[in-house]
Amino acid sequence: MIKGIIFDFDGLIFDTETHQYHLLQELYAEHSCELPLELWQKEIGTHTDFSPYVYLEEQAKKKLDLAVIEKAFKKNFLKKLELEQERPGVKDYLETAKSLGLKIGLASSSNYEWVSSHLKRLGLFDYFDCIKTSDDVEKVKPDPALYIEAARCLKLEPKECIAFEDSAHGAQAAKTAGLNIVIFPNEVTNAMQFCEVDYRFDSMLAMPLSELINKYK
Repeated sequence: MIKGIIFDFDGLIFDTETHQYHLLQELYAEHSCELPLELWQKEIGTHTDFSPYVYLEEQAKKKLDLAVIEKAFKKNFLKKLELEQERPGVKDYLETAKSLGLKIGLASSSNYEWVSSHLKRLGLFDYFDCIKTSDDVEKVKPDPALYIEAARCLKLEPKECIAFEDSAHGAQAAKTAGLNIVIFPNEVTNAMQFCEVDYRFDSMLAMPLSELINKYK
């Protein structure tokens, strides 16, 4: 029986990932370069040592002021996000979860400040009973630690939870942790190779949460 749902954040609740990639492509185009989607997908939903700024310099084959470029990019990125809302259907899922008495958690490879600040701006913060981020674990996704900690925080067994994900790294983390998995890929994660999941939808508008929960009975 499903007693809780655990959301990813970036790309799933709030599509930071698509905006970030599009802005990076604009930055690369200014230097007559390109950031391959296949390469960037390796960074989605996890943390690695890859720097899109260092890679830009390598592709441009000239010395760039990376500190200035990075500062300007982050300012532009944050300005863009201030104009955006949650992905379609997210609030409906949260409202339905509350009405059904489900516990609601969040497991993100981003840090708490990033996640909480955006959730508060979107008016979604108070829906969550537990939020686990990179600040709470030694290893982020695809390591299962975030989902294990989120389920524990909700006082539920992993098998009693559904993980909602948009990335391959996130889905693998949830699978290894023993959760049920439903994915809602976005524009930049749609072509990723996912592990075996229960269901896949373009957005949360595709199936009401009450109907989805019934599929697990």
